[in-house]
Amino acid sequence: MNTEDNSPKGLSRRDFFKGSAFVTVGLVSGGFLANYKMPEFFTMRLTQEKTLYQLTLMPLIFPVNCYLIEEENGLTLIDAALSFGFKDILKASEKMDKPITKIVLTHAHGDHIGALDQLKQTLKDVPVYVSQRESRLMSGDTTLDADEDNLPVKGSVPKNLLTRADVLVKDGDQIGSLLVVSAPGHTPGSTAYLDTRNNILIVGDAFQVRGGLAVAGQIRPLFPFPALATWNKKAALESAHKLRNLDPSVLATGHGNILVNPLKAMDEVIAQAENALKSK
Repeated sequence: MNTEDNSPKGLSRRDFFKGSAFVTVGLVSGGFLANYKMPEFFTMRLTQEKTLYQLTLMPLIFPVNCYLIEEENGLTLIDAALSFGFKDILKASEKMDKPITKIVLTHAHGDHIGALDQLKQTLKDVPVYVSQRESRLMSGDTTLDADEDNLPVKGSVPKNLLTRADVLVKDGDQIGSLLVVSAPGHTPGSTAYLDTRNNILIVGDAFQVRGGLAVAGQIRPLFPFPALATWNKKAALESAHKLRNLDPSVLATGHGNILVNPLKAMDEVIAQAENALKSK
């Protein structure tokens, strides 16, 4: 993994997002907004790996990732992080001197669609892609299909999201260089995206890296939140096998650092998840 400062045009990470610490934070408990300059550990961090740019909000305390995929004539944004990352996402696009031309979602939990409404207000003509199954969660619909396990949908399902999908996708569809890979488990309609140019795999919360690599549903005490928000551990394990069989060169998750050459580590945590399910 490239851990050096790799911001476009030779800018350091600090210079790349200089000034981006000014954000608007919603103080939910108080019901009002406060504008203030946040400490550096709240700001957005940039990490590049080939055609992938990982944008990490709050990297030191509660990392929330979204991604820009570089295409020839533009950028595809994967997920929309939290609402106060809105300006930093746009700033990254500006510094790379390429427009965001597509927004694709891995799933509809609040930490993956937080800035979506703000982005759509600015990028009015940019289409939003999501799986047909996950599109229902965007409107707060947590009902299950007849063929789905009767387990509660967990996590921060949006209640007031205004944006809806422009394009509904399914397993095997292509979005630019990205192959759509259905990966239910964390949510019923979770989706991963494989960059067919280099086998970089962006999986949302089908895996996590923060707190230790894990399949969705495996508790990691140092960062248990993705597991606690997982709908169906059995389906998540099946999806983990499917994603591993794509032989990714890089694993990019919703929480934690980019993982290069991840196959051995993926095999180990998949085996752990299998053993945990068998023991129940």
